[in-house]
Amino acid sequence: RRSHLAAVLLCLLGYSSLGMAVDRSKFRTCSQTSFCRRHRENHSSRLYQYRLDLQSIHFHVMEKNSSEADKASLWKSLSKRILGHGGADDADPYVQGPPPTLTGLLHNTAPETSTGKEETLHWSVHAMADGLVRMRITETGMPARVTYDELILTADAMAPAEHALWIRPEEHSGVLSQVVAQDQVSNHMALQYGDANDQHGMLLLIRLDPFAVYLYRESDLNAGPIVSMGVADMMHFEVRRPKDGEAAKEEEEIAPEEKEEETEENPEKEIVGYWEDGLAIYADGTREERKEVKEEEHRHLTETELDRDGLWEESFGSHHDSKPYGPMSVGIDISFPRSSHVFGLPEHASSLELKATLGERAHYSDPYRLYNLDVFEYELDETMALYGYVPLVVSQSVATGTCGVFWFNPTETFVDVMSDGSDNGKTTHWISESGIIDTFLLPGPTPGDMYRQYAILTGTAPVPPMFSLGYHQCRWNYKDERDVYQVHSKFEELDYPYDVLWLDIEHTDGKRYFTWDENLFPHPAEMQQKLASQGRRMVTIIDPHIKRDDGYPIHKEATSKGLYIKDKDGKKDYDGWCWPGSSSYLDFTNSKVRSWWADQFGYNKYQGSTSTLFTWNDMNEPSVFNGPEVTMQKDLRNLDGVEQREWHNLYGILFQRATGEGQIRRNQPDEDVRPFVLTRSFFAGSQRYGAIWTGDNAAEWSHLEIASPMLLSLNVAALSFVGADVGGFFGNTDAELMTRWMQAGAYQPFFRGHAHHDSNRREPWLFGDETMVRLRRAAMARYALLPFWYTVFREAEATGMPVMRTMWMQYPQVESLFATEDQYMIGSCLLVKPVTAPNVVQSTVQFPIVDTWYDVDTMKVISASGKGEKAVATITVKSDIDKIPVYQRGGSVIPRKLRLRRSAMLMKNDPYTLYVALDKDEVASGNLYMDDEESFGYGRRGEFAEASFSADLKNGSISNAVHVGPGWVPIVDGLKSHRMVERIVIMGVKKSPKTIAGGEGGTIDFEYDSTSKVLVLRKPLVSALEPWQITIG
Repeated sequence: RRSHLAAVLLCLLGYSSLGMAVDRSKFRTCSQTSFCRRHRENHSSRLYQYRLDLQSIHFHVMEKNSSEADKASLWKSLSKRILGHGGADDADPYVQGPPPTLTGLLHNTAPETSTGKEETLHWSVHAMADGLVRMRITETGMPARVTYDELILTADAMAPAEHALWIRPEEHSGVLSQVVAQDQVSNHMALQYGDANDQHGMLLLIRLDPFAVYLYRESDLNAGPIVSMGVADMMHFEVRRPKDGEAAKEEEEIAPEEKEEETEENPEKEIVGYWEDGLAIYADGTREERKEVKEEEHRHLTETELDRDGLWEESFGSHHDSKPYGPMSVGIDISFPRSSHVFGLPEHASSLELKATLGERAHYSDPYRLYNLDVFEYELDETMALYGYVPLVVSQSVATGTCGVFWFNPTETFVDVMSDGSDNGKTTHWISESGIIDTFLLPGPTPGDMYRQYAILTGTAPVPPMFSLGYHQCRWNYKDERDVYQVHSKFEELDYPYDVLWLDIEHTDGKRYFTWDENLFPHPAEMQQKLASQGRRMVTIIDPHIKRDDGYPIHKEATSKGLYIKDKDGKKDYDGWCWPGSSSYLDFTNSKVRSWWADQFGYNKYQGSTSTLFTWNDMNEPSVFNGPEVTMQKDLRNLDGVEQREWHNLYGILFQRATGEGQIRRNQPDEDVRPFVLTRSFFAGSQRYGAIWTGDNAAEWSHLEIASPMLLSLNVAALSFVGADVGGFFGNTDAELMTRWMQAGAYQPFFRGHAHHDSNRREPWLFGDETMVRLRRAAMARYALLPFWYTVFREAEATGMPVMRTMWMQYPQVESLFATEDQYMIGSCLLVKPVTAPNVVQSTVQFPIVDTWYDVDTMKVISASGKGEKAVATITVKSDIDKIPVYQRGGSVIPRKLRLRRSAMLMKNDPYTLYVALDKDEVASGNLYMDDEESFGYGRRGEFAEASFSADLKNGSISNAVHVGPGWVPIVDGLKSHRMVERIVIMGVKKSPKTIAGGEGGTIDFEYDSTSKVLVLRKPLVSALEPWQITIG
């Protein structure tokens, strides 16, 4: 049977290359999803009208200097009196972070409720340091719904506000009257909170009936709120209730029609497998045909109709969801007054700016869907869900600055975006299948402030090992060790830099992960060691599906220990289909399972692995070829008995987390190697665990064009270490497209070339010598900038700011740049405009004239002019096949390494060249971060240093100030010779100096080009690890 299936698969391998088009019959829309259909466009609004009970409000005060024990005791006492039980843990064992500042009860005052009974909800507000505020709404009278603070939030970094004041309707009417009409003051209360010295002072205004909240900055109350919730009366919370007779009858009436679909299209044919698109493979070598997509699955409801279809059970195609707990959806409207630009909600193959999904100006007809899925051959300009999910929306406005909302709910979610086209702002409507209403408001007001606040909640990206910032060469699949050595040798022969060679699923023994095909890869450790001796690493793929084979030790042990996800009854191990065929899936929500998985990376268990082997986590949405929407059924259970619908979107991040822990845990006493793990699926906080790529793109110009918006959207969500596969995964690329993609990829954080097994081989030398030279030049530009990339990643870890930045992150007051998605910044210094269309010889670049700009190739200043600091000069520049437009911002200093090497490791001790771009005042500054580039020493032992370069040509000086970490202080003198500056290039110098002195050699040789206005200092004999000053006379 196995050999027959293999033969069938071989016959079908060419299928995916025949054309790019998603099978829409496999994926639900809002109209095919009961909870979204039920609550979209106010269809259920008459069932949900909320009033905050003023008499139930309690203000919780913490003593500033009390011990942790005193704080816990006080909160427990208050909780017992207010909530009627033993404490916060008893009330909601899942919540972490600062305790609430205000608590109360929300009453549903609708004449008719969804349960037909009185509905009451718990409401709490948690005022936090740095202006953050959290609002949670939960059920009363029953066990808390499962939430995942422990797995996602960095609770240790979250602190309460240092002071808070509850303003009742009858008190401090002066404050309330500033923001509320006098006749409405009695219907409002407020919470003032902030940090010491009134920093980050905020005002949370609360409307009692109907319930709504508004967040103001105290420094500018008259400007109005920066974000509001519930103003459009779209809040709903489906409380749990027993399935009554009427509901059962309704489902019985619906069920026969739905269950007719459960019959297979060809029941007489034997199914021997499934392909990644979810279609069946039959024993006769044929495959299931795609079904025609029905235009309208459900009739459009009027505003007065209620949709009860799918409340208690639901079907999609042949798959049935038992929904044992019935309807549990939650949602609310979140508005950004006076803002016309909102961003975020990755991952979608759509524009950077979120476009309207409702209203006359709607660009899309369906909401943005957030549900991690393996969407085979995804299409562009769509709101369809893709591989990852970050429920963060960021608003950027000249009037209100930068602010964000983090909707902390990992269940399937739809988000509508609405705008009336006026200055009244943007409104988003969030509808989640389950969970609770748990929102964090991030007040900004600058991009840097907001990303610092978001980092408090979900953490920052650690500095990756330097090799991972180099070029990665991948293919499905390099066939055997001989193929690996031939590819590696050709890179060596051509002096083409690369750092990592990847192996896809075919390197394993029959798709059994942690194994090697002994015929194809008989000496894996030796292979890794040979490549490592020349500065290279390797990556192997390890997916979450485990082949159900009792002779496979991983499966046998996981089964015996009971580590797998269960069926809907919680009894049998779930059986799904993926690359190995019949597969089981580990429960990564369980800490013991994650620990067990990490242990599998030990050298004694992962035979043939070494410290230079790293990991690629694919298919971790998770992908299940024969499951609903090519994933798991929602009513499956984890080991705690919790349904998959509650944690589906966390599976990818937890899988990557456990894999990274495995790489750390495998370290021997003499090893201290940082992990590198690439993932396809992600959630908020994935920045802490490694890199992400945009999945199975295509070798088409449109996919190159969409790469920048998709990567920028990921960075908006603080996911910095991201990339799109160079060349496109599906299909074949020609020399021009490959050249443009390599040029673009060199300026994206994660830089990998990859291809499908049906695609032609596309190693750089296969496009001819002329193209190879262009591709190598693009890669060399990347390698020269590795010190700069490394420094920007260090900044991201320290501050939370993204690495690949939208133009508005650098220029938050230049509104004409807010929606720009075809150019971007790397850090604050480089402006990049990839060429994404064929036959291009010129490009249009937008230059903010508040700064001076220099072409990185010619080093000449760009002549840009305009009126006012918010002006933008739109300039046509040269961009023929040898040129990608890249510009250095005036006022910056960028470190490079210019000696051609074949890998990042071989560049480790090479000297630096500093590129100084003077601003209009002839001043520039910049940093260089240094450590050993591979270990945890920088964080654990303070083994690092940071150089701060400053140039002031008016005063004739260039200097360096150094901060050396405590771990490097004893050895810094021995390191100085390996961190030398061999050249300083200064752009924008108005005239040639007479003398230049400094460093150890006294007079410094220099050259000045009066045409380009570039001054070059040669061999200044200074180290980046010591302070120095050079005088220009």
